[in-house]
Amino acid sequence: MTRSFGRLRRGAVIAAAVGMLVVPVGGGTAVGAPSFAPTTAMEQPSPSPSPTDEFRALTPEVKQQVDEAVQRVMREANVPGVTVGLWTPDKGNHVRSFGVADKDSGRRMSPDLYMRIGSETKTFTVTALLKLVDEGRVGLDDTIGQYVEGVPNGDRITLRQLAGMRSGLFNYTEDPDFFKALTSDPQRPFTPQQLLDYAFKHPVLFQPGEEFYYSNTNLILLGLVVEEAGGQPLGEYIEENILEPAGMDRTIFPTDAAFPSPHAQGYTDQTADGKVANSTDWNPSWGWAAGAMISTLEDLRTWAPTVATGVLPDGDILISPAVQKQRLDTPPTTIPGAGYGLGIFNVQGWIGHNGSLPGYESLTIYLPSAEATIVVLLNTDINHDGTEPSTLFGDAITKIVSPRHVFNLPAQPAAR
Repeated sequence: MTRSFGRLRRGAVIAAAVGMLVVPVGGGTAVGAPSFAPTTAMEQPSPSPSPTDEFRALTPEVKQQVDEAVQRVMREANVPGVTVGLWTPDKGNHVRSFGVADKDSGRRMSPDLYMRIGSETKTFTVTALLKLVDEGRVGLDDTIGQYVEGVPNGDRITLRQLAGMRSGLFNYTEDPDFFKALTSDPQRPFTPQQLLDYAFKHPVLFQPGEEFYYSNTNLILLGLVVEEAGGQPLGEYIEENILEPAGMDRTIFPTDAAFPSPHAQGYTDQTADGKVANSTDWNPSWGWAAGAMISTLEDLRTWAPTVATGVLPDGDILISPAVQKQRLDTPPTTIPGAGYGLGIFNVQGWIGHNGSLPGYESLTIYLPSAEATIVVLLNTDINHDGTEPSTLFGDAITKIVSPRHVFNLPAQPAAR
């Protein structure tokens, strides 16, 4: 594997199967030092400390510890801007933004910004699939060959194996021709079939179900299944059947590079020459069902418990308990302490997903034992010492607020 493609594989394997959607990187560093003064605080009084150590009460002292940890990660990883939200039913809430949304203008980061969420898109695509399962229109043990022609091992790979990252299909984002096409013209649109063509020219890596291997190819195929069985474009199906019932009116499945305002500028070194570039207006069609979506802090706050429980904010059922139970069956991965189910991971008890694509990273996780939610949104995907910055934030925050459940994805060096 050449230097250009090293990060693709690492990004796809590390974060608990980390739901990273990345392209190869050349190793640049961010330009412009971020400012670390908090710019926005939306806090509620927190109750007195609880004896349980599942999740600590968000007292002023604990909030200060969280803020200091976030600022430390920003300094060390040279992150321009970040917003962090923590919510609990009985131990307080804490929302704060630090740094800048735009390094050129100095515009401050704030909790109301739209952000690209990368591979968190997978949770929505798989939820759409599971709704179709509940309706009897597809079966998790159907083969992909029943819906899409020309898939290697298509008569053996099941939808369950695709959603669980155990298909053996090559990850198209690791293909050198894909890298060249994307970085030579980041505004170009890709079709799902073009993405699959990059993957299918490679042999399968293993037989279905034999191993865990994080592949964006799996989600492109599931997106096509949703479109065929659901009878409408994937984005429309997700909007009507998931976003609207959940009240998530600021979450979008884009069909082009359009980016609602206000939004943060994104900074990446996943470029042809490895130099840092502004990737804000790159066309996310290359991620499609695996990573194209846009959302906000408050919408992801809603999504965290919804996707983890299958229950909508108003108490209605989004996914039946029987199907949700299958989703949350998270067999071990190659990452110690991390399991991956159907489009969702479990890292030390935290259920959810993270996302990364050029210029942006996100983390949305839910701790059922404490009914606690953490969302992190930032405007860079540039690694620090071989680790994704969203992982650094998740680790630092959970060491403080949930010491028994630390989001401690191990750092692994890029295969360069």
